[in-house]
Amino acid sequence: MGGGTYSTFDRHTRALDEGYYTKSTQEIFKQRTINNAMNPHGIVVRESRDSAEHPKSLAIMLFLDVTGSMGSIPHFLVKQGLPAFVESIINAGIPDPQVLFAGIGDHECDDAPLQVGQFESSDELLDKWLTDLYLEGHGGGNYGESYLLAWYFAAKHTAIDCLEKRKQKGFLFTIGDEPTLNSIPGHSLKQIMGDGQYEDVAATILLDKAREKYNVYHLHLREGSNGTRQDVMDGWKQLMGKDLIIVERKETVADIMAETIVKSMVGKIEQPVPGEKPTETIL
Repeated sequence: MGGGTYSTFDRHTRALDEGYYTKSTQEIFKQRTINNAMNPHGIVVRESRDSAEHPKSLAIMLFLDVTGSMGSIPHFLVKQGLPAFVESIINAGIPDPQVLFAGIGDHECDDAPLQVGQFESSDELLDKWLTDLYLEGHGGGNYGESYLLAWYFAAKHTAIDCLEKRKQKGFLFTIGDEPTLNSIPGHSLKQIMGDGQYEDVAATILLDKAREKYNVYHLHLREGSNGTRQDVMDGWKQLMGKDLIIVERKETVADIMAETIVKSMVGKIEQPVPGEKPTETIL
């Protein structure tokens, strides 16, 4: 996957046709159960690969909390955040971003605690995977969500050319307002992923494994009762250190992620030719 281009003009035209600017969350996100194509059961690997069209691919994984009130984040991204995110990265001199959208729930009580799309470059396919997310909207009263599944999947089930060919780690963002559950039992992993050998594993171990392949960040949204709890933020700070980003408003999520990627890539990105005027973003 990962072929095609990103045209801001085509995307804006489609957004008008599809009603992205005006429709409600429920009208845009129509899945009422997990989309079969995003079911991780049986997935071996998701790949971000170079091609003649995209010779310097950069793997970016966005894991969105789809429990409770967090459905507002996918809605914001489809309305305005996603085009701004991609355009900012390209304009900074990173020519070939490949973005994978995924959903995170609660493995202790949700039907779909993990949903995984494909790494894509085109505006049409990025919109498809984003809007194919099932906003289950549940979670439980167990003091946490399964953000650790993002780290598990990234570490165990992705292959990315930016790392394998250029020793450049990809980027992984989890976004939500809850703590992460501290561990996941092997039987839960088997239920989610399918046949295989699994064991109980701690969130800290999975985070370390994901960091071998990705620059890993968590965006904690300070909206709602859980988001403002100091003990939740303190727990994330202890786990993530400098890679925890506190977000006051969801409208800044896309800008923050783009800025984080660009800053991390300083010295590794292509610089524009002096005096050359930027053109419309067609990626």
